[in-house]
Amino acid sequence: MAGPGKRNLITDVAGVKIGQAEDAAVRTGVTVILPDDRAVCAVDVRGGGPGTRETDALAPHTLVDAVDAVVLSGGSSWGLAAGDAVAAALGAKRRGYVVFDDPSIPVSPVVPAAILYDLNNGGSKAWGEDPPYRTLARSALDQVGEDFVLGRAGAGYGARAGAVTGGLGSASYVTADGITVGAIVAVNSFGSVLVPGTEAYWASPFELNGEFGGQAIPAGAAPGEDWGAAKINPGAGQNTTIACIATDAALTPAQAQRIAVMAQGGLARAIRPSHTPFDGDTVFVMSTGRVLLPEPAALSVSRLGSLAADTLARAIARGVYEARKAG
Repeated sequence: MAGPGKRNLITDVAGVKIGQAEDAAVRTGVTVILPDDRAVCAVDVRGGGPGTRETDALAPHTLVDAVDAVVLSGGSSWGLAAGDAVAAALGAKRRGYVVFDDPSIPVSPVVPAAILYDLNNGGSKAWGEDPPYRTLARSALDQVGEDFVLGRAGAGYGARAGAVTGGLGSASYVTADGITVGAIVAVNSFGSVLVPGTEAYWASPFELNGEFGGQAIPAGAAPGEDWGAAKINPGAGQNTTIACIATDAALTPAQAQRIAVMAQGGLARAIRPSHTPFDGDTVFVMSTGRVLLPEPAALSVSRLGSLAADTLARAIARGVYEARKAG
């Protein structure tokens, strides 16, 4: 039967592992999405204040057709160093894009990354010339596996979702014909994930098996311009929801790009408002290519794009729910 995978995590997609590390004193963290083999990847950047690494290389017309890892990090621009650390570690193992197959010439690991702003969350940021993100990334890479913590964890450790605690969320869905879609997301949004005046999540119409509390949106809820528990005084660059979708369906870079565009709809389903000038909303899509894409391909891409949006909406609510439950 169709529904969530065994773990209800992105790692239900065969060939994908997750590593995470946090610094409680700094109140920040890093999440690494590591495919077993190089994977087709695309990205869609929809927010007005993004911070990214190597996203231009993922355009369908470029030379790069696969990535070695994707990194999500706290730390604003400081967090981009996490991608450098992962690339260095993978390159040392000769995992990366090979121009010349010569042992004396380094390979070039392709490690796109996106960051969120958690610099004003009360943690100790007096790191001088030694910010923690390279160390956190190496630690996360050393801990990759199929099970991982949700809520206050990884890149979502120091996040805020509107006026409430943000966090790291994940969810999955397996179709009746055997294709798996998974999402992982660090929620640090300007907008609110909660319906004003309630404990119901905007994503509740997409909830499966009570995964984030089972609170239905009250009948007649039509708040107009009431954003509920959004950030009252946002600052440019201080809010972002960054995510990665994974699927075992074999995709071309162009097909992955279309699914990334469609997956951004998950943010609009789960966060109100989303894609604002204050957010850096970024969604990656990774394909491990283990299942043939059913024909007609365009219809299958449409199916997977819709499922990716639904799964991402669930992951957003689940991440905040788990963070708030932990206190």
